[in-house]
Amino acid sequence: MSPVEQHIERHTISVLVDNEPGVLARVIGLFSGRGYNIESLTVAEVNAEQQLSRITIVTSGTPMIIEQIKAQLDRLVPVHRVRDLTLEGPFVEREMALVKVSGTGEKRVEALRIADIFKARVVDATITSFVFEITGTADDLNRFIDLMGQLGLVDISRTGAVAMSRGTGGL
Repeated sequence: MSPVEQHIERHTISVLVDNEPGVLARVIGLFSGRGYNIESLTVAEVNAEQQLSRITIVTSGTPMIIEQIKAQLDRLVPVHRVRDLTLEGPFVEREMALVKVSGTGEKRVEALRIADIFKARVVDATITSFVFEITGTADDLNRFIDLMGQLGLVDISRTGAVAMSRGTGGL
């Protein structure tokens, strides 16, 4: 199959790394140096005792590019494990966003109705605006943001995806 015929796939990759200075820069450098795109990137310590962090990367590419990304990540020295959650089976993926909406009257009431449907919480309110906190899949957040765009969307801040496999398997 020629590269033109291969389709672009979205993958969620979990990378377990040593929690030390420069590791994130090395991972990002791998992507930027080869022209790979990062759609979402999150990192946090997951085991303080062993000084381990999990980097969750959402990226897109042909199957060949995804395999190259995983192989190159696996070769980095502070990397303990690279898991392609998209290929491994069922996994849970969530993202959080803060969404500021400005409006009065009926638009304000409608923003609250939509927030209720999406189970978004009001975390700040003024006479003319709300800041909603919403957690869900990227698609859920995109739908919520699209609807709020019609009602007076002012600002958005998103965390990026966090993910882990389902079942009993751990780090």
